Amino acid sequence: MKYPVKFEIELQKNSYSGLYVALEGIDGCGKTTQLDKLSEYFKKQGREVVVTREPRKSGIIGDLVQKVLIGEEKLPAVSIQYLFSADRAANHQEIVLPSLKKGKVVISDRCFWSAVVYGILDRTGGKYDKKDADLLLMTQSILSMYHQFTVPDFTFYLKIPLKESMKRLRLKKDVKEIYEDESKISKVLTGYEYLKNRFPDAITEVDGNQTVEKVTKEMIRLISN
Repeated sequence: MKYPVKFEIELQKNSYSGLYVALEGIDGCGKTTQLDKLSEYFKKQGREVVVTREPRKSGIIGDLVQKVLIGEEKLPAVSIQYLFSADRAANHQEIVLPSLKKGKVVISDRCFWSAVVYGILDRTGGKYDKKDADLLLMTQSILSMYHQFTVPDFTFYLKIPLKESMKRLRLKKDVKEIYEDESKISKVLTGYEYLKNRFPDAITEVDGNQTVEKVTKEMIRLISN
């Protein structure tokens, strides 16, 4: 039997004196580099900066997450995002909120928005049909547990072409992760385009194919405005 399902989710805004910035995008888009650049900028402004990432690579859950990402541990694809969600919830309570309350600048390599992109990928094998994606957002609880989280003040989607992503990943010296596959990255790219169009007031696209300096300058300009 089919039942119509429709509801609205209100994302919780940052009510603290700190600044919350998140960087999103496909692998190789420059998140790590830009995280360092933004951190350096705010420190020069006299701000105390806290750098974090989601999922984390250490801690009780983070250790397991990392093993799953590099293929040392196997989990069904549909269950992986629940593991990430547990780590994300812990990071939010242990790092993000306490830092914002103290007026610090929190800069995160990914945030809960990744759960939408990768969650749909894991549940559908990468099908990003709008009706299917919207249905998953509601009925599969991809966003339901996150409405209680504080949304970043700025979420920058660093957009680069698929070919550039693959070019950069070939230069990577770290162990390859399970999502660092051309077919998967192509689907993740589609997912980020869906996300940007679905939540235009929350996601700001930045051309990540520019020089490092220009990307940093553009984000700083948007934050300053």
